[in-house]
Amino acid sequence: MPDFFDLSRHFTSEERSIRESVRKFVDARILPTIGEHWERGTFPTELIPEIAELGLLGCNLQGYGCAGLSDTGYGLAMQELERGDSGLRSFASVQGSLVMYPIHSYGSDEQKTKLLPKMAKGEIIGCFGLTEPDFGSNPNGMLTLAVDDGDSYVLNGTKRWITNGNLAQIALVWAKVGGPKGEVRGFIVPTDTRGFEAREIHHKVSLRASVTSELILEDVRVKKDAILPGVRGMKGPLSTLTSARFGIAWGVIGAAMACFDCAVDYAKHRVQFAGKPIASHQLVQAKLAEALTQITNMQLQALEASRMKAEKKLRPQHVSMIKRHNVHAALQIARACREILGGNGITLEYPIMRHMCNLETVFTYEGTHDIHTLILGQDITGIAAFE
Repeated sequence: MPDFFDLSRHFTSEERSIRESVRKFVDARILPTIGEHWERGTFPTELIPEIAELGLLGCNLQGYGCAGLSDTGYGLAMQELERGDSGLRSFASVQGSLVMYPIHSYGSDEQKTKLLPKMAKGEIIGCFGLTEPDFGSNPNGMLTLAVDDGDSYVLNGTKRWITNGNLAQIALVWAKVGGPKGEVRGFIVPTDTRGFEAREIHHKVSLRASVTSELILEDVRVKKDAILPGVRGMKGPLSTLTSARFGIAWGVIGAAMACFDCAVDYAKHRVQFAGKPIASHQLVQAKLAEALTQITNMQLQALEASRMKAEKKLRPQHVSMIKRHNVHAALQIARACREILGGNGITLEYPIMRHMCNLETVFTYEGTHDIHTLILGQDITGIAAFE
């Protein structure tokens, strides 16, 4: 695994241990079958108990049966999962950062005690309902509404591109209370509630080993205690997304590593022109040198962000930079490594094309590349270009 600047020396023994344990799990349990799952468009649900047993669900949360890892330890775990497949990292990221984190941060004591221990064990799976068919980059335009009806709320609306939607027992749904200009609040909705339906989205050519759904809410009635009491407005979903984007920035390092290692090995053994391996040619070496440089840049940004997070100095704009940079770099690395493999690069015998297709989705979700560009632009100039 590439570590050109020996950044491992900065990790604690616990962080190195979690990296190695997840790496062994990925090698033994994910890599042998993930190509078949990706080709069939199925998620390896049989691995959920093992992922939970490793402590990877909500692993950087404290208490309630969570592993309580450092942010760097969490990042390394996401890196190794995504070295297997973005779908596995997305599953863990949604469970831990998009559902468990807001319950942990903004939930009532009863909500935390009831849900978090079972979620850490993988006994309850959650999904995060923010994006809608007509509102992705502008979540504040959401049309999903919650109407106060005495001792309950009644929810109506549609959410789309929801990871884990058809796996989940609970959905954390964000809705406007009272009307289109109402305040955004978060609701914990059991997926077996009358009027709730999850429809799996098929025919994807990216993130195929992941469950993606549309959520339909028609007069879904939940009790008043379903609401997250500790947050109001867009701060709730946006802070949650910041947590998840941090994990993405670490995760895509794993995808880039997988592509790089595959391309190096292939180039050393693929013989062309006068019986020489293609690794001996300048253009191939140039691609590999650039890929290694970009992986190193990704690692340095992610590690520094982890340090800032531990010091409580990390801003959402910092996370926008590392999400934007690392996903773009990983996608470019995957494309260059695919070129090195030539025609063989498009087959599932090798992992590169699978990672490349997955990264097209990661490039878009949880803030598109362009939106994160504009977030940084606003931070630089003080002018919001998207308003």
